[in-house]
Amino acid sequence: MILEGIVTSQNESGELNIAPMGPQVDQAMTQFILRPFQTSRTFSNLKETRSGVFHVVDDVLLLAKAAIGTLQEIPETFPAENISGIVLASACRWYEFQIESIDESEARTVMQAKVIHQGRLRDYFGLNRAKHAVLEAAILATRTHLIKQSDLLAQYQALAEIVRKTAGPDEETAFRLLEDYISKAYAEISS
Repeated sequence: MILEGIVTSQNESGELNIAPMGPQVDQAMTQFILRPFQTSRTFSNLKETRSGVFHVVDDVLLLAKAAIGTLQEIPETFPAENISGIVLASACRWYEFQIESIDESEARTVMQAKVIHQGRLRDYFGLNRAKHAVLEAAILATRTHLIKQSDLLAQYQALAEIVRKTAGPDEETAFRLLEDYISKAYAEISS
């Protein structure tokens, strides 16, 4: 199964990268299969250091900002316990992992990871319909180079109706950020 969340990774100089990612996980959460694009910082960091932290989060505004690269301030963090890594203090749960193997034969690398430590910070609030819609919109925003504009916008409009009916302030803000990002991305593709 795929579990959406956020991965923190660092290069050897300690520069932090925060990126949404949906690894394939086993039911016991002991193994992950991560599939970052080879052009991403997550890929280069994980290849370089072979470790990172996967976070289960319910903050879709943080997830949306990380997805489109508008995270202006690093959220509160603390050091991981068993790897050289960073944990997001707002996460519900975190999983420190080490990369066991890397297959770079496709554009999306397959990285097999083993969880070596995990922690729990708070209960998971859950994803109401608006939070889920923002998550789906964030995934769409990262695919503007892959999906025809009319197809993406049709999917986006269906999500907009859900957000309009069920969102709180953070979900509304996140959705507007994603909407602006998508408009700008397609404008750049057209020019």
